[in-house]
Amino acid sequence: MARLTIVGIGARPLPERAKQALSAAEIVVGTGRACAVFSGYPEFEEAKARIRQIDGIGSIMASIREAFEKGGERIVLLASGDPFFFGIGRRAVLELGRENVEVIPDVSSVQLAFSKIGIPWDDALLVSLHGADAGREKKRPYGLADLPGLLGDHATIALLTDEKHGPAAIARALRPAWAVWPSLVLHVCENLGIAEERITEGSADEIAAMSFSEPNIVIVTRAGDRPAAAGATARPRFGLREEEIAHSGGLITKDEVRAVTIHALRLPEEGVFWDIGAGSGAVSVEAARLCPRLQVFAVEKDVGQLDGVRKNKVLFGLPAIETVEGEAPFALSALPDPDRVFVGGSGGRLKEIIEAVKSRMGKGIVVINAATLETLNEALAGLERGDFRVRVSEVSVARARPVGEKRLMAAFNPVFVISGERE
Repeated sequence: MARLTIVGIGARPLPERAKQALSAAEIVVGTGRACAVFSGYPEFEEAKARIRQIDGIGSIMASIREAFEKGGERIVLLASGDPFFFGIGRRAVLELGRENVEVIPDVSSVQLAFSKIGIPWDDALLVSLHGADAGREKKRPYGLADLPGLLGDHATIALLTDEKHGPAAIARALRPAWAVWPSLVLHVCENLGIAEERITEGSADEIAAMSFSEPNIVIVTRAGDRPAAAGATARPRFGLREEEIAHSGGLITKDEVRAVTIHALRLPEEGVFWDIGAGSGAVSVEAARLCPRLQVFAVEKDVGQLDGVRKNKVLFGLPAIETVEGEAPFALSALPDPDRVFVGGSGGRLKEIIEAVKSRMGKGIVVINAATLETLNEALAGLERGDFRVRVSEVSVARARPVGEKRLMAAFNPVFVISGERE
């Protein structure tokens, strides 16, 4: 028998193996909540004299290590649900060794939550927000800011919460997704398996205005896939055509130039992307589709063009795009520091924009599209002053057009794609 047995509790009667471990244990350890849950079990009376209530994972593990050092004491640790599902089981094995730890799981909290709301969970994304931070440094793979983007590929997301990342905070983070998926529903499952259990269903605005007790789990569901562009029969990750993207007056980055631009940006899976002079938002749309967890800020001073960005955001189901009305560099001050920047239009303020990017960007890449030699020279000078490693490509595009029964190539004005990289 292992020296530490972790027994999951909360939903079912104890199996025989767990009862044997409890009978043989010199010490039974549990948090205040675990002990309160265990008090409802028939095995509690026999074990209560050996129970030590300890709160905090660090304190629990320190107590268990101390008992291990003293000798042959057998210990039972009471844990919620399945200890190997975002629980203390992982840490216990890492610190004490797999040979010294046995885990006897109960139904996991997520299994129980889905059973309560009556929704299958075999295709759900499971996310723990315990200790997650919505900023740059994350102890967990995902934070609150990632949620709108994750909804693009996952119709159901189950979120294990903590005090900082609770239902109201999750609901506020999901508000940008509301225009894209009006069918979005949040299910909050509190105190599962005990008398105070409560299940609440509502919209993001409704849940954001409510308070909930801990512990709880939030399950987010949406109906339908990303909206498809007109005439599109599939949802490619990359390669939208100009006619699929809402725009006006021909003001859109040409397909071929957009492809080179996206390649030059070398987009990360997550981080912050500024699209300055976004126009119709074609580059923002391609970036957000390629990297759903990327925070995309489409900055545009023309209100009419900004409406086009918003249309494309809904058309392609991209809640991670945030529209920013205003002129750069002034409109950039409130944005989080960028990892990638694209400048498609500068309004004659390219020098100031590069200075703003230089002061805000650490490691990263900035790409500038220029149609004139004067803009090319200004971009080169600005980026080199900012200690960027600079590369320049000239993109010349010609497309076939029918002339009678033949085709002739018609050329567009060439575009310079200037990229600056800091490592």
